[in-house]
Amino acid sequence: MSQESQHGKWTLSSSEDSMDELADSEKPSTSVTQRGHESKKSSHSVSEARKAANKRKMSPLKYVAGNFPKEEEASDQKFAREDFGWCLSSSEDEDLKTSSRNKDAITTVRKAESGTLMELPTACKIPSSHKSEEPSEVQDTWDLLNGQDPFRFFLTKVKGIKSKYNSRALHIKDILSPLFGTLVSSAQFNYCIDVEWLVQQYPKEFRDKPLLIVHGEKRESKAELHEDAHPYKNVRLCQAKLDIAFGTHHTKMMLLNYEEGLRVVIHTSNLIDDDWYQKTQGIWLSPLYPRLPPGSPESDGESHTHFKSDLISYLISYKSASLMEWVEIIKQHDLSETRVYLIGSTPGRYQGDAKEKWGHLKLRKLLKEHATQIPDQDSWSIIGQFSSIGSMGVDQSKWLCSEFRESLGSLGKKLKTPPNEIPIHLIYPSVENVRRSLEGYPVFYFFFSWRFSAI
Repeated sequence: MSQESQHGKWTLSSSEDSMDELADSEKPSTSVTQRGHESKKSSHSVSEARKAANKRKMSPLKYVAGNFPKEEEASDQKFAREDFGWCLSSSEDEDLKTSSRNKDAITTVRKAESGTLMELPTACKIPSSHKSEEPSEVQDTWDLLNGQDPFRFFLTKVKGIKSKYNSRALHIKDILSPLFGTLVSSAQFNYCIDVEWLVQQYPKEFRDKPLLIVHGEKRESKAELHEDAHPYKNVRLCQAKLDIAFGTHHTKMMLLNYEEGLRVVIHTSNLIDDDWYQKTQGIWLSPLYPRLPPGSPESDGESHTHFKSDLISYLISYKSASLMEWVEIIKQHDLSETRVYLIGSTPGRYQGDAKEKWGHLKLRKLLKEHATQIPDQDSWSIIGQFSSIGSMGVDQSKWLCSEFRESLGSLGKKLKTPPNEIPIHLIYPSVENVRRSLEGYPVFYFFFSWRFSAI
C-alpha cells in the first residue's frame, strides 16, 4: 500500500512473512495469488522492513541470561510451543501437535473466586481442536478473563521467549479464541491491515463470520485493500472519511459480538504479523458485556465513566451506515461494569462544550474532575513518548508548552504548581535510533489524527 505526501512516496506492503502459515492454511473458495518475496505473480511492493521481519521470523532472537539476544542456528528452529505461550490457537499448524502430544482433556470446571466450583458456560468449553494445549496456559488465560484487575490492561505475547515471560500476556489468537465467547460477528479498526493474515488469526469455526474492517486507506492503497479482501465473502470494508490533508485513521480497536454478549478491545498493534510477533504492545480488554432485557431504555447499561455513550458518539462520528449497525448492537448491551474512560479523537473543528469531547482537551477535563495532586509533593514532570512528531507550533509557547502541557498537567481544579512551571520532557527516536532498530528506516509511518485511546 503506497501513499503520497509532502515527504514523498512511502510504502506499507502486505505481509509476506507468514509463508510457513499460509503453506498449511486453508484457502478461500476463490483463488488467491500467493504473496511473498519469492512470488513472481504478485504486483504488491515488498518493503525492506517486511523482508527483514521475514528473516527474523526464520531466525528469531532468543534471550540468553547475561548476554545480548543472539540469532539461533537454522537447525534449531523447531521451537517448543510452550516457549511461545500460544495456548488458544486453532490454526492448522497448531493442530499438527495433537497427533504427537496426547494431553489430557482440559477440564470444564474452574474454581470460582469464592472457592466453590462452577461450570464454564458453553462458549468457554474447549473444543477438541484446543484440547492439546497446556492446561496451565489455558488456566492462565481463564484467570486473565476473570481476574480482579479493575483496569484490564495486558501486554502482547512475544515469540522466542519462555512462556513464563509471557505470563498474563495475550496474542490476537487468544483474543479471538472460543474461550472468549462464541463469535457472531466482529469489527476490526486499524491503520495497517493484512487481510489474509487477519483472517488466519480467527479460529476455523469463526472464519466465515461477518467481519467489518474499518480503515483509512485512499486511492491506490484502498484499491489494493479491496483486492486483498475480495476472496473473503464475509469481509466488508468501511472507509473512514478524512477531509484533513494529512489525517490518518489510527484507531486500533475490536468490537466482538458473541452469542453470550459483547466485548470491546482497544490495543496498539497493527493487524500485521510483525506487530504481534516480537514486539511488546498494549491491550485493553473489556469484560463480557451481557445483553439488556428486551425493551430496555437506551440509557440503561451505562457505566459511571460514561463509556457506553462515549463509544457510541465516537462510532457515530464516522457517519457510516455500517457502523450504525454496531451502534445498535452496543445499545442492546449492559456496559456498566466498565472501569475506564474513553478518549477518542476525530477530525473537525469544535466550539464550546464540543471541544471537550475529544483529544487532549477531554483528557484535561477528566484530570481536573477526577485527579488530585499529592499533598506536600512537587508537581510531577510531564513525559511524552512518540514514535514520530508532527507540528508542535511555531515556538514552544504556541501549543506544546501551552495547550498540551496544561492538559497533561491538570490535577484537580486547584493546581499547586502553575502549568507553565511544570517540567516537560519528550522522548522520540533519533535518526541513529531508527538506523540501528530491527526494522530500520522503513518502519516510520506518518500519522496525525483519528487517534483512539483509553485511560
